Amino acid sequence: MFTFARLLVRYGYAPVMLLGINGAGIALAATGANKAWLLALLVAAVALSFAAERVLPYQDTWNSSHGDTRRDAAHGLVNETLVLAGVAAVPALTAIVPGDGIWPATLPFVVQVLIAILVADLGITLTHYASHKIGLLWRFHAVHHSVTRFYGLNGLMKHPLHQTIETVAGVTPLLLAGIPLPVAAALSSAVAVQLLMQHSNADYRVGPFKHVLALNEGHRFHHLKWAGIGDVNFGLFTLIWDYLLRTYSYDAARRFVSADLGMAAKPDYPVGYLAQVTEPFTRHGACEFTHGAGAEKHSGRAAISRTVGAARPVGATTGTGDGHPVAER
Repeated sequence: MFTFARLLVRYGYAPVMLLGINGAGIALAATGANKAWLLALLVAAVALSFAAERVLPYQDTWNSSHGDTRRDAAHGLVNETLVLAGVAAVPALTAIVPGDGIWPATLPFVVQVLIAILVADLGITLTHYASHKIGLLWRFHAVHHSVTRFYGLNGLMKHPLHQTIETVAGVTPLLLAGIPLPVAAALSSAVAVQLLMQHSNADYRVGPFKHVLALNEGHRFHHLKWAGIGDVNFGLFTLIWDYLLRTYSYDAARRFVSADLGMAAKPDYPVGYLAQVTEPFTRHGACEFTHGAGAEKHSGRAAISRTVGAARPVGATTGTGDGHPVAER
């Protein structure tokens, strides 16, 4: 029975979340259902995510708290509240846009949602990419990169200001186009599901779709702690934009442990919620880029030998494989 449950998670979890939960969210939004139903659907998605992680974990130790559960819950509560507030503000925001907009309202509702996902994905991906190259943005994005384990709640473990910046970048084009409120609600639900999937500790499989969809198999590479090495796979929903940015990376033989994650330059990054929220405003912000050889950095380069065109935060340098220093983030 347990073996069957593991097989069910390995091959059925992703379709249930991506098609089932998202499909239910789209149906609820399309019919104008009370937003409380979307919230209930999100709670069900979180419960399913945690259950899958326990039935078939990628790393058993990632199912145990690293002293981060309450902090991550606080991040999740604050950031989801911001998302819900943003959705509630859509009618007022679209009302101030001149004209009737160019939104393709005559298309089937599900197609409208897919358009919204692709447009938002582009804006959020480019902002994410910029956050690894521009020091000011990195200060706030570093909060998300301080994690040392992968599990569902990590997706919302972000500084609220950086969450807001990403949201503005992803949603502004949609607002200018005149996105309807129900489509925005379906989009917000899909974002929450995607974050659960992308950071999940469940060892699920999606076959060749792992090279197209921005799920956990590929996103783990993004959380490697070495600057330049982990600056890959920026997409939220898809990896399309990573192919265009030449930042896609994947190595089927690579396995991840907690020692691979975080920020090598600042392993003592604050762990408390309030400390993390205030850290970007301190003198050093996220971290300093430091030079130095070291076997740890070389092992990181060797593990990701297939990285193509990786972006680097401002001030970073990459090693050449011949003993030259590599920057830590």
